[in-house]
Amino acid sequence: MRITIAFLAAAALVAAPAALLAQDCDCDYEDEYFDKRPTGGYAGGSFTIARPQGEFRDYVDGGLGANLHYIHALDRDGWLAVRVDGGFAVYGYERQRLPLSPTLGGRILVDLTTSNDIAWIGVGPQIGVPDGTLKPYVNGYGGFSYLATTSSVEGISYYDDANIFSTTNFDDWSFSYGGGAGVYIPVRRGRQPVSIDLGVRYHNNGRAEYLREGGIQDNADGTITLFPVRSDTDLLTFHIGFSIGIAR
Repeated sequence: MRITIAFLAAAALVAAPAALLAQDCDCDYEDEYFDKRPTGGYAGGSFTIARPQGEFRDYVDGGLGANLHYIHALDRDGWLAVRVDGGFAVYGYERQRLPLSPTLGGRILVDLTTSNDIAWIGVGPQIGVPDGTLKPYVNGYGGFSYLATTSSVEGISYYDDANIFSTTNFDDWSFSYGGGAGVYIPVRRGRQPVSIDLGVRYHNNGRAEYLREGGIQDNADGTITLFPVRSDTDLLTFHIGFSIGIAR
């Protein structure tokens, strides 16, 4: 339910500025003229909902994150392009309010946060319909994914939420490949077209070791014990965002 609410809120945040951009230009002639001109590429970003698949689902719940992409057209009409994607999702998060030091007791308290993250980057072809009210597309990619658990301390500087100390408790990476499909919904045409981008992608991330929530045990002597899990780390991600054309 929380993920559904977050997705709807993200949709509202993306659609509102897109609608305003659509009203910026009343020059129909200019739009019609430049709509026929090729663009050098498209850049954009999106909110991401990640759903673990297969064995990964036995250990991890869903996550939220973000994604950035750049698409470079390979032909004049825009049917074929190369797409570069990079993104991340947080699949686990813990927060504790603790004394800064045992000798100080409870006089100075800090926030100890531990975040379990998965990030990915990849490049591959994209084929899409360049014109129309809706512009569907499909793509594929190859790259790698990176899983890391990081702990940080906040709340001991003038800015209470400043991140002062941070350490990576555990990390691993693996080769990744996959593919997806989506649709662009144009909200502004012309020299710099703007579209809402809706899509889904499957990430085959292979096997990796990682920590999940509760995977770090604090010992009485000040040391920690890690309990990593090794499994497949496949993801299904849903995204909603925007794409802006870059004129040649």
